Amino acid sequence: MLAQLHIPDPLHLDPANPMQRPSGPANYDETKANPYPLGNPLKLKSGKMVTDATTWENERRPEILGDIETEIYGRIPPDAPKVTWTVASIDTSGTEGATVKKIVGLVDNSAWPAASAHIDLTLYIPKGASGPVPVIVEVISGGSAMPAKAPAALPLILAKGWGCATASTYTVQADTGAGFTNGVIGIVNHGQPRQPDQWGALAAWSWGLSRVIDYLETDKDVDAKRLGIEGHSRWGKTALLAAALEPRWSIVYASCSGEGGAKPSVRYWGETLDDVCGNAEYHWMAGNYLKYAKHWDKLPVDSPDLISLVAPRPVFIGCGSTDQWADPHGQFLAVVAAGPVWELLGKKGVGTDTQPGADVPLVSGDIAYRMHNGGHTDALDFPTFLDFAAREWSTGK
Repeated sequence: MLAQLHIPDPLHLDPANPMQRPSGPANYDETKANPYPLGNPLKLKSGKMVTDATTWENERRPEILGDIETEIYGRIPPDAPKVTWTVASIDTSGTEGATVKKIVGLVDNSAWPAASAHIDLTLYIPKGASGPVPVIVEVISGGSAMPAKAPAALPLILAKGWGCATASTYTVQADTGAGFTNGVIGIVNHGQPRQPDQWGALAAWSWGLSRVIDYLETDKDVDAKRLGIEGHSRWGKTALLAAALEPRWSIVYASCSGEGGAKPSVRYWGETLDDVCGNAEYHWMAGNYLKYAKHWDKLPVDSPDLISLVAPRPVFIGCGSTDQWADPHGQFLAVVAAGPVWELLGKKGVGTDTQPGADVPLVSGDIAYRMHNGGHTDALDFPTFLDFAAREWSTGK
């Protein structure tokens, strides 16, 4: 049985071989797209509906969080190592329109010196800022050195009078199953295989982003009450999970996050749960997740539940009209399904169950959606997200 294994082997599903997939090759036919109903985040496991905020907070939210951690992304261990932060350099020349700080978070590996991990953080503070500023943290891959190029959205963010930061993930945990003996997972497990309910790479990256907040709370140039997290593609999944697990993120923008992010896993469209269970991506998730391949109907939680964990904080879901692998319509369905949680907590949902056309944003509520006319990119939705964030932060909602 799966639960008896230290870490299950990937299923070796071959996307090119329909016989190894439960429903054949990638589907883009709406008549076949919904073999299972989308769950309701407000329905307790007992079958009772949640009708008040107290029941949500004390009963249903812990139910969802427990399944998200043990069955989908993996538990972050309570004894995860400490991170020591050092400001490596400060560039006050203003060449980017900002003061640029290069900061390194060293993960304590004294428990297992054979493994190592660190966090590269680059922080851009608007030149001439008169006090602490809000900061949008962009999740990036990272590498052996901190990025030399500023993020593309930096001018837009600075124009709001806000700071921007980039935080690396690959230096925390490699984006490969072969890397589990190294990185923070290797440190915690002393180089041994993980248990089926232990964290995968997405949860490890989310843990690293929480440690980024730990640093930002100490920086006098940062308004740590207004911290946003943004990520695209697999980092869109990471940003959404990070915000779900960490209440100190006050707003989140998940771009083109697809399967394992905002896309419903029970929906047969584009990339599926079975694809994520294959050789290239299984390491993102908990070992327990693999048992749901070919058994989507057994999933205890899905993307509306993940999104709902962010409530009542504002969340912005972005996607592309031609990025069908990531299922923009499915992401809209998830936003609609999650919306009642915001409404239960006195906020506003997306406001409609009719998907708008490309470039028509739904931003009147506290859960927002925009499908840009184009493909797999976060750039086309970034201006709308920043306006959404400006409204949320300025009203103190």
